[in-house]
Amino acid sequence: MATSTRARYLVVGAAALALTGCSGLAPSTSDDGGGTGSAIALRVQGMPAATDKAALEQFNRLADDFEAKNPGITIEGTENRWDPLTFSAKLAGKTIEDVIQVPLTEPQGLIARKHVQPITSGLKAWNHYTEFNPQVLQPLSDSAGEVYGVPQAPFAQGLVYNRALFSKAGLDPDKPPTSWDEVRAYAKQISAKTGKAGFVHEAKGNTGGWQLTMLTYTHGGAMETEQGGKFVAGFNSEPTKKALELLKAMRWTDNSMGQNQLMDQDDVVKQFAAGQIGMFMGTPGTYRLAKMKFGLKNTADYGITALPQAGGNATLGGAEVFMVPASVPKEKAEAAAKWLLFANAEPQYDPAVAAERAKALAKDPEAAVGVPTLPMFSVEQQQKIDAAIKPHVNVELEHFKPWLDGTPKLELRPEPPVAAQKLYTILDPVVQSVLTKQDADIAALLAKAEADANKMLATEQK
Repeated sequence: MATSTRARYLVVGAAALALTGCSGLAPSTSDDGGGTGSAIALRVQGMPAATDKAALEQFNRLADDFEAKNPGITIEGTENRWDPLTFSAKLAGKTIEDVIQVPLTEPQGLIARKHVQPITSGLKAWNHYTEFNPQVLQPLSDSAGEVYGVPQAPFAQGLVYNRALFSKAGLDPDKPPTSWDEVRAYAKQISAKTGKAGFVHEAKGNTGGWQLTMLTYTHGGAMETEQGGKFVAGFNSEPTKKALELLKAMRWTDNSMGQNQLMDQDDVVKQFAAGQIGMFMGTPGTYRLAKMKFGLKNTADYGITALPQAGGNATLGGAEVFMVPASVPKEKAEAAAKWLLFANAEPQYDPAVAAERAKALAKDPEAAVGVPTLPMFSVEQQQKIDAAIKPHVNVELEHFKPWLDGTPKLELRPEPPVAAQKLYTILDPVVQSVLTKQDADIAALLAKAEADANKMLATEQK
């Protein structure tokens, strides 16, 4: 995606844009390392695309308010996202942004390779630092307890389903499946009654391995296991075999997965928004994609439940994480910590801030306000946030209830700890073979993938 400086779509007085409760971060007048002597231009990833007008306008208001409270720091947003193929070159050339946005698969590797720097001291300047949910910060910390980032919208995977297709197939949309046996039966019924794909599994761009991971967790397995202080492939085992056998049966015996088997998340959500898919694995955040990017007309059709189980009692958790590259000068790193607290932490802690932002966002009828996430702080604090934003919520919260009720009962498991994205690249062809070749040999596919994965993991852990 192209880099762009923050665009100004609304011209409103600063007083009208100010958000309450975002105080406690001292202004900075440090030199930015570029010879200005006073001003710091902080380049940050995470700016929404121009097509997401409500979120972009909110980002601009947020940046304006931060700048007003922190004279000498200017926020320059970019739409760039994490790209492992170009990151090292940009880091070496010092052309990477001062704040980068990465998936939760990456922090431990970036920390181990010293590609990012700790921002603990900057974060501890916030009065509520000690109230972070320890589970949220653990994947972003090293063995000494230094913290290297701040998460945004922590999530847990669930099962997204089309309530309208459930009804057309004679299924109760208020009683979604809780087991994979039920998912298989429901998918077969949806396909037979409606002619639509009952269930779809993503398969390309690393999403095949990613979704096979969450499916393996529900069957009680792991993708990597520790042996002698290092990690090795753990997926050539019964849980992953059973997961692939389930997909094979749904695809070839039941014919309940539709015709297009090579899709990524955007492909799937687009088809879901068009009413062509009954169920897929995803988070509540896919509601925003379906509505705002792919034009889901009747949002009441969207439903989500906790991830169905087959003995594992677990789901995959994650988040988008914002970190500071090691090449960023100290003064900018300190400014980055202030920005991350202001932009990501305070809104999820302070009910007044959350309410003001929800109110502003709700002015756009196309926006999605109130989509649930996992709490970044305590459950009690999250309840205060929920109560504060309730008047502005414009999503059908009752359709998220199965996910909200069921997810806390599951173990929240992280993505594979070593080179997860590279592992997913190895596993994508396994998923693709099972979904496109009726005679696919699951045992042989997993054996080869295990050998390839162990070579890769050995290299990564030298």
